[in-house]
Amino acid sequence: MKDLAGMWHLFACVFLFNLSGSIVIPAITDVTMEALCPGKDECSLAIYLSGFQQAVTGLGTLIVTPLIGNLSDKHGRKALLTLPMTIAIIPLAILAYDRSRVFFYAYFAVKMFTGIFCEGSMQCLSLAYTADTVSERSRASAFGVLSGVSMAGFVSGTITSRFLTSSSTFQLSTIVAIVGALYMRVFLAETNRRGTSINGSSQPLCASCPSNANASSPPKLSPLRNAPSLNDMIYLLKSSSTMSRAAVIVFFNGLGETGIQASLLYYLKALFHFNKDQFADLLLIVGIAGAISQLILMPMLAPLGEEKLLNVGLLAGCANIFLYSVAWSSWVPYLASSFVVLSVFTHPCIRSIVSKKVGSDEQGMAQGCITGIASVASILSPFVFTPLTVLFLSDNPPFNFKGFSIMCSGFSTLAAFTLSIMMRDITEPILYHKHIDTIHAQV
Repeated sequence: MKDLAGMWHLFACVFLFNLSGSIVIPAITDVTMEALCPGKDECSLAIYLSGFQQAVTGLGTLIVTPLIGNLSDKHGRKALLTLPMTIAIIPLAILAYDRSRVFFYAYFAVKMFTGIFCEGSMQCLSLAYTADTVSERSRASAFGVLSGVSMAGFVSGTITSRFLTSSSTFQLSTIVAIVGALYMRVFLAETNRRGTSINGSSQPLCASCPSNANASSPPKLSPLRNAPSLNDMIYLLKSSSTMSRAAVIVFFNGLGETGIQASLLYYLKALFHFNKDQFADLLLIVGIAGAISQLILMPMLAPLGEEKLLNVGLLAGCANIFLYSVAWSSWVPYLASSFVVLSVFTHPCIRSIVSKKVGSDEQGMAQGCITGIASVASILSPFVFTPLTVLFLSDNPPFNFKGFSIMCSGFSTLAAFTLSIMMRDITEPILYHKHIDTIHAQV
């Protein structure tokens, strides 16, 4: 708790940001269907547009998030946090004004653009801020609490949505987003970007990256002309076996997660005719389970080690997705959502593992690179899972299994779990000087 003393304003900002975004989640499926396919429970156009938006946003996030993370290492976390928290207001305001087809398409285009700067950057910058503020020993628990606060915002938004009409849902979401941006600018303090190490293992791993090859001191990336190149990011990921293995696991887990996120609500609407209130109930279970787990359970289990908790989270994620795919009754999705209690361990653990392998001046870039890897998965996911979802929810599927695309995304998560087991000792200490000498020789 002492380590978290300087993070309460960040927690408030993250809570408000997630509250604003989650208020509209239960309603957006019905709004989309009403705008594109009025009176229908199945709409291939809506599924394809969601997949296209996810792919474009993922591609932009892949490029933008490492850049924003690296700029925050130079110019400060608070300065860069202003960007995602401010532009997130715009698409919400569009649907708060009108939800007709024309305004929906305007929302779709603006959301696709703003998502590039919001979806990965907010998480990346929040994690980097936490790494600046909290000692290395407490970092896994702190990341868990941060995720728990995000889940608490998600739960609060879902509960709020349950009692609002669609129009008031977007209006309230816009107001909360504005309050969050103002709160951040007024109350959040800048960090000194000097994360505390307990054993000296958090060394700068990118000191010999191409853009810093001639530097005699830890990298001081000057403004945009020295922004990180693709080679810099590759060197960072190759600088230790831990970083490389974490990237592989993040990719396959991200492929599975984005696969189910893009199609689950449309799948449930087609299979069980779920509406806004039932979506809210389901998301409420997910949010409450995740918040309790990350705020209470994960700090208690943190001494077991990130690697063990990571494997538990990946295995629970597999069970969660597979159970969704074979749902035979409307109560089964609610049961499947309970596995979130354990599956939420995945992201804080992998982020903590990565955070401990880089220096204090590279937290933003490292977290941005990992977010970028997840974005690659979100780019590829729609090309694989969107056509499958449309095909198996259509009137003429190859065989009668509406959850086939969901199960395929589960196999991707299972691959991440299998790789995590095979790549044991993911948190093994790295021979820092050996890696630096090797990189020097390559340069």
